[in-house]
Amino acid sequence: MALAVDAGDFAGLAQYGLFGGLGHQAYLRSAEEQLTALHRQGLEVHLRVLEAGDFEDYCEALGLDPRMPAARVAYAGDPELAGEPFVYAGERLAELVPVLLDDHRARVRMSVACAALLSAVGDDPAGQLRMAAVMRYVTSVYLALAEGAGEGCHLLTLRCHGPEDGEELTSAVDVCVEEGRLYPAGRDAEAFCVTLAAGVTLRGEGALLLHGDPSVGGPGDDRARDARPRPPVHGWALTGGRLRPMTAHEVFDELADDAARGLPFPPGVDPRPGFPLPGLQGPWEGGGPLG
Repeated sequence: MALAVDAGDFAGLAQYGLFGGLGHQAYLRSAEEQLTALHRQGLEVHLRVLEAGDFEDYCEALGLDPRMPAARVAYAGDPELAGEPFVYAGERLAELVPVLLDDHRARVRMSVACAALLSAVGDDPAGQLRMAAVMRYVTSVYLALAEGAGEGCHLLTLRCHGPEDGEELTSAVDVCVEEGRLYPAGRDAEAFCVTLAAGVTLRGEGALLLHGDPSVGGPGDDRARDARPRPPVHGWALTGGRLRPMTAHEVFDELADDAARGLPFPPGVDPRPGFPLPGLQGPWEGGGPLG
C-alpha cells in the first residue's frame, strides 16, 4: 500500500480522484482501519510513502494514467523505486507516520547516494574492490566518530557534492552511546555511510559536523544549567574526497554557512577542531575515481 501521509502530497493527488472525496484525516482513519483488518488476518502489509511529484513522474515514465487504481498499485509495489516498502506491524498511524517518513527519507537519500557511488566506482572487478574498500573506510570513520563523541546522543550531519557542479548529497544521523555501547541507528546510519562513500569516491567537497549532546552535564536547576558546559561541535572538511579536521574557526564558519542556507544556528555551542579520523587505505588500482 502507498499512503499519502503528507497533507501537501494528499492535496496534490486529490485532483486525480484517488481518495473518493475524503479529506486527509478521514482518509488516514480509513487507511488505518484497512491496515488493522489486514494485519489481524495475518497478512504482511508493506507500506510506501505516496509522494505527489514522484507518483506523477512515475506514471508519465511508464505511460500510466494516475487516475486509475492500477497506477497506484504499480507504484506501491515497484521494487525499483526509492523508499523500499516498510513492513506494517500493527502500529497506530499517529505513531507510525513519523517513523515511516523518516525511513522513507533515509531510503531516498541512500538511493541517490548509491546511484552516485556505483557510477563512480564502476561495475568491473576493480570497481567491486574499490566499493568494498571504501565501505570499510567509511564504516571505520563512523565508528571513530562515535568513539570520539563519547557518552550521549549526538548528531552527525554531512553535505557533499562532486567537484564539477555535482548534485549535493546530504545526510544526518543520531549517534547514541550509552555506557560505551553504540546503539544501532538503523536506516539513517546506512544512508550516512553510503553518502560519505559517494563523496569520497567522487572526490567531493563538503563538510562533516559532529554536534555534541546538549543534555550532557545532567538536568538540574538554573544554576546547574548555567554551569553546564556548552555542547561542542567538531568539524571536518571534505576536500578532494578526503576528510581533514577543521579548525575551531572553520567550524564556526560552517555553522554560519548552514544558517545562511536556512538551517537554525545552534545556540550556545562551542566550536572545536575535528579530532583525527582513520586514513583512507585500500585497493584503488584500476584507474577509477579513487586511483
